[in-house]
Amino acid sequence: MKRAPKSSGERRFPRPSATTLAGVLVLFLCLGLWRAFPASTDILTNPLFDAYQRIQPRPTTEPPVAVVDIDEKSIAELGQWPWSRDVIAQMVDRLTQSGVAAIGFDIVFSEPDRLSLGKAVDELRKRGASIGLSADAAQLDSDQVLAGSLSHANAAVGLALTDERDETPPEAKAGFAFGGGDPRAYLPQFAGAVRNLDIFHKAAPGAGFFSFATSRDHVIRTMPLAAIAADRLYPALSVEALRLAQGASGFVIRSNDASSEGGGGRPGMSAMRVGELTVPTGSDGRFRVYYSGLSKMPVISAADLIRGRADLTELEGLIVLVGTSAVGLRDIVATPISAAMPGVNVHAEIIDQIVAGVFLQEPDWAQGATLLVTFVAGVILILVASHRSALASTLVFTVLASLSLAASWFAFSRAQYLIDPVGAVVTLLAVFLVLIPLRLALENREKQFVKKAFGRYLAPALVERLAEEPKALELGGETRHLTVLFSDIRGFTTLSEGMDPQALTSLINDVLTPLTDVLLTREATIDKYIGDAIMAFWNAPLDIEHHEEKACRAALDMARAVERLNERRLVPIRIGIGINSGEACVGNLGSAQRFSYSALGDSVNLASRIESLTKLYGVTIAVSEFTRQAVKGLAFLEADFVRVKGRSTPVRLYALLGDEAVAEGKAFRGLAQRHQAFLDLYRTGDFRSAHDALAALRLHETAELAGLYDLYAERLATLTIDPPEGEWDGVYVARSK
Repeated sequence: MKRAPKSSGERRFPRPSATTLAGVLVLFLCLGLWRAFPASTDILTNPLFDAYQRIQPRPTTEPPVAVVDIDEKSIAELGQWPWSRDVIAQMVDRLTQSGVAAIGFDIVFSEPDRLSLGKAVDELRKRGASIGLSADAAQLDSDQVLAGSLSHANAAVGLALTDERDETPPEAKAGFAFGGGDPRAYLPQFAGAVRNLDIFHKAAPGAGFFSFATSRDHVIRTMPLAAIAADRLYPALSVEALRLAQGASGFVIRSNDASSEGGGGRPGMSAMRVGELTVPTGSDGRFRVYYSGLSKMPVISAADLIRGRADLTELEGLIVLVGTSAVGLRDIVATPISAAMPGVNVHAEIIDQIVAGVFLQEPDWAQGATLLVTFVAGVILILVASHRSALASTLVFTVLASLSLAASWFAFSRAQYLIDPVGAVVTLLAVFLVLIPLRLALENREKQFVKKAFGRYLAPALVERLAEEPKALELGGETRHLTVLFSDIRGFTTLSEGMDPQALTSLINDVLTPLTDVLLTREATIDKYIGDAIMAFWNAPLDIEHHEEKACRAALDMARAVERLNERRLVPIRIGIGINSGEACVGNLGSAQRFSYSALGDSVNLASRIESLTKLYGVTIAVSEFTRQAVKGLAFLEADFVRVKGRSTPVRLYALLGDEAVAEGKAFRGLAQRHQAFLDLYRTGDFRSAHDALAALRLHETAELAGLYDLYAERLATLTIDPPEGEWDGVYVARSK
């Protein structure tokens, strides 16, 4: 089919639909919020990244770290915590003797030992007791004993940075060098610290904080590798133990404003160098922990170590962290891979991860790339949702969201990149949830308009089909191959004489109602009612298969409907029906203020002329050769070869007399042969023979053909007396419309 040409005033580009505009607005709003508040998706992103770690944890290694665990067994055997400091000193001495690379305490010794023998002796003397000691008094002070052990060990004591206390922490043991600006501008800040006694801090060669950075759900996902307390810079316990193990003097903090980093953006930390190891970090100095579970890490019960039952040979060269798994000591934390893990194991995971060189990173380009990809995906979704069905939109949304999640998983599993897909999925979901209800609401309004506009002119099934394609109601037309039908009540003017308006209206309604029912049943589009006449067509606005045949069958049904109507009337009614098939311009024709769905063209005019000629030929249904060629099996007889008014080319007309039952009957087949023989004689100009053939033919004529044969009898009488001059072509020229 062909579209009708556009008028010069028609828009070159279509106006964006309401759904498109709404989708674009929601897309830009979501992208803007996501850009301004990137952490807003963490509530969903964090659990997703946790799931990634559970599905694919960090590969297990032979870890460079071990844990001495103050577990429930140790507390049951050695007594409640805190233990005497000389017990801790034994622990330090045994570890040092075993050749460990470094010792880190996930414990803070903030108060003097209440179990120290030296303290007990002093208390007794204050009460008047006379106590003589053969041993060195310093050996009775367990705090001094532990300090002595720490001074001979490569150990780091722990401290807790906190905002709940404003006690100034001691100076850090390690120095810091900066590659870029001062990190105090972006590192985590704390008001104070729970610090060790000065005797321990001075004795130990290292000190580091073990305070975790918890999220809203209290899951440990990150750990700051450096932090600020009272304007002093401190390293985390894990990296401090790594420094001691390598014999390094300090740390190097590299910022993104360093000359080698290219600068740009807000200042932030990019990495920390610990001896020979470089550790990438987030802009605020936080290190993303990638858990492995440390299934191969040596874990020694503190009681076994102190009682000499542990095999310490496996600890040689390892970093040993001292911590607790005892529930009562409240150092059990939640991690992405475990709901309950000893806090000391988190520090061990960090050390093992840094040494293994396997890091989870959030690339600087990630957010920009994700915003761009989300914008493109959002545009695709908007285009689909604005022009396709809700099912297609749902499918596209599902595919785009799935691709976002798949890309995020691929980046994690292959490159250990953390690419947030939640923002993209939430943005697409917001666009989807706005567009689909809006689209459905607009489509429902359009469908109601279509049903209202066509409900009286199309069969209900066709109205439903058309409602699915409401764009067909745009002002304009298209060229389609139609079958057009005109019907009219014969002698209506005479019939209506003497009838009052109410009776006339009742008569028209009585006739047009059953005829309309027939047309709708046969899937016709009723164009208009013109007084007592009906115009209808097939194959628009929807494609109708075998529309020529359906039009012919509708005409036969209309004739039978009139016969049934005449059974109740004293004065019978006759109708004439003309049918033609051909190209026509069909669509919403009219003005911008008011239009109707109609058809225009030569084929429409010819159908109207054919309907008028039924009066001349005395037949109920006349069909053009263009319709007849497409219909098989019905009872057709050629009526004439006629040149209608306003058309130069003649057309063959056929009288439609019945359906297959009539066409296959012996009587009709005989009649059709004799009828065609008569027409052959008539067309060749053998008028006398044609006259004799017509006389024989009329012996078997039906009432439907009486008028047609009367017409030919008159023509033959005239042609016999006054033969035509020149060559005879058998074409009849209609003088009226």
